[in-house]
Amino acid sequence: MVERYEINQYEKEESWRLFRYIGELVEGFDKLSGIEPAVTVYGASRLKPGGYDYEKTREIANLLGKEGFNIITGGGPGAMEAANLGAKEAGTKSIGLNIELPEEQVCNAFAGITVTFNH
Repeated sequence: MVERYEINQYEKEESWRLFRYIGELVEGFDKLSGIEPAVTVYGASRLKPGGYDYEKTREIANLLGKEGFNIITGGGPGAMEAANLGAKEAGTKSIGLNIELPEEQVCNAFAGITVTFNH
């Protein structure tokens, strides 16, 4: 006699969660294909325009953009906003990879391309 294993509801939900993760990866790869070369900047969200670190991040992203690099950030405020702004000023692609959070963070205004993920 063959013993049967029943999949419970929790296991079913976890299986579908895996497919959602894979779907987000595929979407991300599709939207980012051809965006190379690129430099990624993730950093402090509390930096303010006019502050030393904000302005240096903006300057570095601008210089990288002028050298032909696209700039990818986490899409948030602070250092990420500064990098997206520097890229935009350099005329290169400025990408923000945003994640849906309970606080409903929106991507900064300087990201020309945005991709929002759940996970």
